[in-house]
Amino acid sequence: MANVAVLGAGSWGTALSVVLADNYHDVRLWTHRKDQAQQINETHHNEKYLQEVSLPSNIVAYNDMEAALQDVTAVVVVVPTKAIREVCQQMKSVLSHKVTIIHATKGIDPDSLKRVSEMMEEELPDDIYEDIVVLSGPSHAEEVGLRQPTTVTVSSHTMKEAEIAQDLFINEHFRVYTNPDVVGVELGGALKNIIALGAGISDGLGYGDNAKSALITRGLAEIARLGTSMGANPLTFAGLTGVGDLIVTCTSQHSRNWRAGNMLGKGYDLHDVLEHMGMVVEGVRTTNAAYKLSQSQQIEMPITQGIEQLLFHGAAPKEVVDQLMTRGRRHEMEDLANILGDQYSS
Repeated sequence: MANVAVLGAGSWGTALSVVLADNYHDVRLWTHRKDQAQQINETHHNEKYLQEVSLPSNIVAYNDMEAALQDVTAVVVVVPTKAIREVCQQMKSVLSHKVTIIHATKGIDPDSLKRVSEMMEEELPDDIYEDIVVLSGPSHAEEVGLRQPTTVTVSSHTMKEAEIAQDLFINEHFRVYTNPDVVGVELGGALKNIIALGAGISDGLGYGDNAKSALITRGLAEIARLGTSMGANPLTFAGLTGVGDLIVTCTSQHSRNWRAGNMLGKGYDLHDVLEHMGMVVEGVRTTNAAYKLSQSQQIEMPITQGIEQLLFHGAAPKEVVDQLMTRGRRHEMEDLANILGDQYSS
């Protein structure tokens, strides 16, 4: 069995630590908060983020990154997008041997417009890893921690590295597929958070299932339009990290992005929403990044544009919905072709 460091002791990092521990790996769960590390080691619970889950004894929390990374064979990075570069810089300063690096963060940097793996590649020296592996898919941490059936995808440009990650995580509760489309897997996982904000807004406004179903479907078309323009395989968006992740994030109260959108739809101010959540809502930053990407790629993304106007320019939720409902006529098959491939268009 392997020594694995998990960097980031939020709900998702903790849940993935449970999966690894169930597979008999020795897990070092790193947090930048000394008090959190002490509490986890003393109580075997992560009270703030995943309090209902008892942590196995082979999960040990660390506050010292150098100690956490000593002699590990794999590193799983599960920190917010805004912390990726800083954590990679810390890794670079203390890691002196080659490891498998996996990230499970779903976002896009609104400043550089880089995907998470691209930021990591810019910050980490080539001699400590073979290739970055992405882990993504429809997976609420609360359910993973309770060992409820979950299926995800791992992706890397180097299939050997993806298969190493697959072997580390796969078990009877946590099924892992491989997919070589890194761009599509990362973008699907990041962009669905925007649509989840929209689904929450729709529910907060009191609209029904018809509206949410339309939002999810049209949101998938937006994701596919931008993704394929950036080199993704359109079929990826019909898989776990596309429509699968979109469904689970848009329809569950476990979703931070849905909960944040729901409060926005009820009229709460964004600042108050984020204060109330107490955890990172990746969809907010990703909306800003995706809107900028849509402008640079000259891709039409009306849902993303509407949510960007609501988050950053004071547009009212109902005003955004009304604008979407009164757009000009479209031919649906044009967008289905983006999802399924041009060969399916009429």
